[in-house]
Amino acid sequence: MDYRPQDIEPKWQAYWQENQTYTSAPPSDKPKFYALDMFPYPSGAGLHVGHPLGYIATDIKARYKRMKGFNVLHPMGFDSFGLPAEQYAIETGQHPAITTAQNIQTFKKQLGKLGFDYDWSREVQTSDPQYYRWTQWIFLQLFDSWYNYATQKATPLSTLIAIFEKEGNQGVLAACEEDTPVFSAADWRAFSEKEKAALLLRYRLTYLADEYVNWCPALGTVLANDEVKDGLSERGGHPVERKKMRQWMMRITAYAERLLEGLERIDWSEAIKEMQRNWIGKSRGCEIDFALADSPLKLTAFTTRIDTIYGVSYLVLAPELDVVAQITSEAQAAEVAQYVAWARNRSERERQTEVKTVSGVFTGAFALNPFNQEKIPIWVADYVLAGYGTGVVMACPVPTNAIFALPRIFSCPSGGSLRARKTWKTLPKKNMVL
Repeated sequence: MDYRPQDIEPKWQAYWQENQTYTSAPPSDKPKFYALDMFPYPSGAGLHVGHPLGYIATDIKARYKRMKGFNVLHPMGFDSFGLPAEQYAIETGQHPAITTAQNIQTFKKQLGKLGFDYDWSREVQTSDPQYYRWTQWIFLQLFDSWYNYATQKATPLSTLIAIFEKEGNQGVLAACEEDTPVFSAADWRAFSEKEKAALLLRYRLTYLADEYVNWCPALGTVLANDEVKDGLSERGGHPVERKKMRQWMMRITAYAERLLEGLERIDWSEAIKEMQRNWIGKSRGCEIDFALADSPLKLTAFTTRIDTIYGVSYLVLAPELDVVAQITSEAQAAEVAQYVAWARNRSERERQTEVKTVSGVFTGAFALNPFNQEKIPIWVADYVLAGYGTGVVMACPVPTNAIFALPRIFSCPSGGSLRARKTWKTLPKKNMVL
């Protein structure tokens, strides 16, 4: 018997649509299954092969679960707000509202011909004001909240203000900027409204900060890491530069412990969980100050392995750090400047993934190991990111014949500084043997 798709496919697709076969059933006693695809950008004349390549797998899974008696929710939508839609409108010379609506209709028609089991009654379009009004609402909720470590929850800012008025901030267990000053209730009441607003911004879940971003002058916008390749924008191939800009940030790190705890209760594979742990990125360690050999400046490194301090033989700085130019010697200035200009404009994703082609340049400056006062060279390298820790990495290459007897705790001779983020006990330096 011949399979005639031109007859069979339209017949059953029309039946599915007429009978709302894939519309999610009302609440029932059936077990639930939720399948969610990445929403496509409706910024082209139609789907490309990469869309069905990913959607086929979820379609198979959703159909299987439905046949096994599950109440399946498999929605679809369109990521139709932002740069892709804007750039497509510029390229075609039409208003984005027009091109986006037309492209969405084309995409839906093509998805329908592919026969996917989507519940179109749950369709989402991110360019719809009825959708993005809620993203604006969420921002306002975050702006008017602080993270209470005592309850591990976001809490209205009004409760924090009440605490400040009564007892100051000394005993508050809150997520805030590290250099937030300590003040009493009397101090708080004496502050001007401007000073109070500045202090509260240090606690809000959304706050302003100067951070390095991928800035594309030609597109006039900031780009995500996955929109940059080899220093050029994915769209248009325009030059992209790493630039420090003042922008709104979210204090997501406050949720690290809660995210890690919740991860243990999700039925995922251990490999996926480990990927999520790495994305959450919580690290326990300490900060160490390294004095410079011929300068009053100091460099602060964050490390999770303080036990390697005696073997530290050089420091590595992120290209974005302003201190790079300050400490570089005249002899190395030209080479460092050329390297920094190249490295700082690469995306963080490229710099993290290309581990087999690590590069760097010697600055000509030296620091002092605070535990043995040995001079160690300072390098600048693209694999160090300004956004992780302090942007300063202490490096400790280990000889193949080295044997370590690691101390449980450390003492620090005068001239060094150790700020622990975990409790350490003290053992003499002789407990480390190379």
